[in-house]
Amino acid sequence: MLYIHQSIQAGKFPNTRSLAAELEVCVRSVGRDIEFMRDRMELPILYDMVRHGFYYEGEVSAFPAVTISEGELFALAVAEKALQQYRGTNFERPLMSALQKISDSLPDAVSLNLSEWNDSISFRTSAEAIVDLSTFDEIAQATSRHEQLRITYRKPGQKEREIRVVDPYHLANVNGEWFLFAYDHLRKAIRTFVPSRIVSVEKTGEKFRKDPGFSIRDQLRNSFGVRSGHGEFKVRLRFAESVADFIREKKWHPSQKVRELKNGDLELQMTLSSLVEVERWILSWGGNARVLEPKQLRENVRTAATKILNGESAGPAKLPATSPRQSRGRRR
Repeated sequence: MLYIHQSIQAGKFPNTRSLAAELEVCVRSVGRDIEFMRDRMELPILYDMVRHGFYYEGEVSAFPAVTISEGELFALAVAEKALQQYRGTNFERPLMSALQKISDSLPDAVSLNLSEWNDSISFRTSAEAIVDLSTFDEIAQATSRHEQLRITYRKPGQKEREIRVVDPYHLANVNGEWFLFAYDHLRKAIRTFVPSRIVSVEKTGEKFRKDPGFSIRDQLRNSFGVRSGHGEFKVRLRFAESVADFIREKKWHPSQKVRELKNGDLELQMTLSSLVEVERWILSWGGNARVLEPKQLRENVRTAATKILNGESAGPAKLPATSPRQSRGRRR
């Protein structure tokens, strides 16, 4: 509605069809918004039959102020705190600009004492990925504009670099780390790339049409992180009483089921499509986590733990043996 207001105020005489195309929504949605602006916000919107567009009858100084509650203002202030983690990045300017626009639309006077909590809330990210900001910015823009990219990529543990032509479908931040989901023309499938491993990027000049069947929700369904597969593993883990509270306090996976045991231990059950990431997670709990099933995961953890104890290299992570289809969505 703010965009519609700005278009009308600029004297562009927009109509529902042109606005729908610019906003990438249906004509009916624009029509409902204009009706709301005219009837509920009491903006003097009229339609010019000659110019085939809307205009304001009389002067409209600004878009009507937004009513905001104390709780909503508090949430907005917390959001501003969260933006601090983007200071110095290419995201800082557009994020702060968006926040400023929101602030400008608020009522002139709102009373809320923020001094008591201003120093009591902060956001911190540990083990932050080192990403070239200009490279990340190009990837983000190409993803939103459906522009094909040619990237130079370095796989983990390999010195040789590979050149890939990809259609960037989606950028996702999973547990504080960014991942690019893209159609890889070499592999003829969706692959997951880590932006910090992209050495260089350039546009091919080609546009692409995203596969309508792609869904990031489906892509990550039953994954423990970002490594998705097409297997189905019933995972049962037992955690010692000393760490049971840490497991209870979080939702580790949508499919999880927790069962309390008599001695204070806790059992966690999940259905996963891949075992690679959950194996690393289990090892992070040391001897406080034990794999009950599947057998394959139990053996993988035992092998990795033995190599750690003996000071051996675990070597490259291997995907569990499943059908060939499981390679789809593999993290590169």
